[in-house]
Amino acid sequence: MKACAMTDIGRVRTANQDYVYASAESVGNLPNLYLVADGMGGHKAGDYASRYISEHLVEHIKQAEDSEIIPLLRGGIEKVNQMLYQESRDKAELNGMGTTLVAAVIEDSTMYVANVGDSRLYLIRNQLKQITKDHSYVEELVSLGQMERGSRDYREKKNIITRAVGTEEKLEIDFFEVSLEPGDYVLMCSDGLSNMLEDAEMEEIICSELELGEKAEKLITVANDNGGKDNIAVVLINPEIGREESL
Repeated sequence: MKACAMTDIGRVRTANQDYVYASAESVGNLPNLYLVADGMGGHKAGDYASRYISEHLVEHIKQAEDSEIIPLLRGGIEKVNQMLYQESRDKAELNGMGTTLVAAVIEDSTMYVANVGDSRLYLIRNQLKQITKDHSYVEELVSLGQMERGSRDYREKKNIITRAVGTEEKLEIDFFEVSLEPGDYVLMCSDGLSNMLEDAEMEEIICSELELGEKAEKLITVANDNGGKDNIAVVLINPEIGREESL
């Protein structure tokens, strides 16, 4: 398994509130772990939230005794959510902070995904497919048939998220289980990437002959070339499913 993780401040922001973590090696009882977090709540608070959640979640997983992936992720995310929420209540300068979080673990040919907010995980199997569902105001209206995806109103209000880690004591987490096949790639990213590139652009770069790190770099370069209006976070994974059997 190969993975590459990068963040970039973009062309407009003065602080980077995105945080990434990628380990193709075991983390506690997990065979690997990949995280993308996009903080909110002001420069200091947003940066603090994304880093805090990621670092404390990794630490929790390293110490946890549970070996089942979904319960381990759920328990860890719920715990760090409560920790971050308490931090925001205890420190006035951090009040109202929160962060998106998308986490992935790959075991054999199955990927397990946890998601809160509007950072995304995509599966690329010849074409790009979004696995996670955005917890955003506009997507809720789209699902109710009250807004058209891509409309002017949609674009103007796309940054309003309806679920984030650390903003409330109780947290609802989405989980997904995905079967992987030979040749698959996995892309995790903040909205600083997905808002700046069309699906076809991301698909073309990831399906190119570039090396994995070069693909991640090009995704960020194109996002900046297209405006770079937000921080950009990218975790690109080549699970290499079936590679050992084919050698």
